[in-house]
Amino acid sequence: MAKILIIDDERAIRSTLRDILEYENFEVEDVDNGIDGLDLIKKKNFDLVLCDIKMNKMDGMEVLTKGLSVKPDLPFIMISGHGTVETAVEASKKGAFDFISKPPDLNRLLITVRNALDRGSLVTETKALKQKVSKTKTREILGDSPAILKIKETIERVAPTEARVLVTGANGSGKELVARWLHEKSSRLSGPLVEVNCAAIPSELIESELFGHEKGSFTSAVKQRIGKFEQANGGTLFLDEIGDMSLSAQAKVLRALQENKITRVGGEKEIDVNVRVIAATNKDLLKEIDSGNFRMDLYHRLNVIHIHVPPLVERTSDIPLLSETFCEEICNDYGMPTKQISLAAHEALKALPWSGNIRELRNVIERLIILSDKTITDEDVKLYSNPNESIYQPVNTFDIHAQNGVATPDFDSFASFQDYKDYAEKEYIKFKLEKNNWNVSKTAEDIDIQRSHLYSKIEKFGLKRE
Repeated sequence: MAKILIIDDERAIRSTLRDILEYENFEVEDVDNGIDGLDLIKKKNFDLVLCDIKMNKMDGMEVLTKGLSVKPDLPFIMISGHGTVETAVEASKKGAFDFISKPPDLNRLLITVRNALDRGSLVTETKALKQKVSKTKTREILGDSPAILKIKETIERVAPTEARVLVTGANGSGKELVARWLHEKSSRLSGPLVEVNCAAIPSELIESELFGHEKGSFTSAVKQRIGKFEQANGGTLFLDEIGDMSLSAQAKVLRALQENKITRVGGEKEIDVNVRVIAATNKDLLKEIDSGNFRMDLYHRLNVIHIHVPPLVERTSDIPLLSETFCEEICNDYGMPTKQISLAAHEALKALPWSGNIRELRNVIERLIILSDKTITDEDVKLYSNPNESIYQPVNTFDIHAQNGVATPDFDSFASFQDYKDYAEKEYIKFKLEKNNWNVSKTAEDIDIQRSHLYSKIEKFGLKRE
């Protein structure tokens, strides 16, 4: 229900307007002078203001000017019994939505009110959409450490060329951002940037995803599908986690890179594609080649230019800049004043292990913003940086004691069944990871869950390789 404020020094006009608007199911408040009206505008959220021009204490034009300085998007409809064209023009110049003469015509009043409310809604929606669009824009690569400066310099040199690029680095270090900037600064900017997470697609579907398929090529192929290579035609194809791609798919990607041609699954026609490929992985592909999991010829095709993104622990000097930037962004998203991060808090953040890299840092900053006071201190960092310590490892909570010769947890320490399930799940995953020497792919296969799901569990429980 829209909230409307009426500011008019004539009781009869206020009562008439209130009756009309309340009959139309609007929520209405009214005052008899501009000072009280301006005070209400500052304190409450109105969708529309109907304001008389000639009033004692403060006239309507002054209310309009001061009101819009407080709430720039608030629609004002000005009312006057002595209306002239000059008055209407002046009100419009000062930002009024419309001007109505007294006594107001009922139909004109209601049409004007609805138009003003619709305009207010459109302004709000436009701002929200602009905010969303700004978030989708490629953010800057933040940092001035030597490693980051080298990456920026490499991007400037490589992006305008057609050279293929292999981006390596740990999860959450920013490989995708590097790929986006390679596209942004290339001659293919006007073309699409198509991203494929090879680890998230089952091996039996990866070929259909990349190259598309013809109708009837397999049981669920009820219609023709255009693959990612075709979608990226004229632009850039970003193959994330390419180290997880099946050998059969690797062979087809190699052919596509060699000949710039693809064939859809179940099809016979060769399709020309003009695509620049950027690949990324968190694996050591040379070790994968030795293990027989990755093709050496594909490796050399992709590794024309190699960009390695260092983990956050190797560029701790960038943490203050990253933290401040994340803090400002998150506070803006939440519609709250930007919080300060103390120097001691920055030093405490630098000392953390950051197994999740930039992604983990952003999550920690968001947690600190929510849980801390106006200034984030080093004590806040110690208390909230690892959410699992207070949940999964409180002091004297999970003391293991022997019972009939078997080590068991102290069951009285668990507040609920869910707490114990989380504890048991964490210990099980930790055991399996250590057993497989922290090979995530092998562990995921061993415990029969998707690799991406296992990564989520590792992050949830704060598991780190010792």
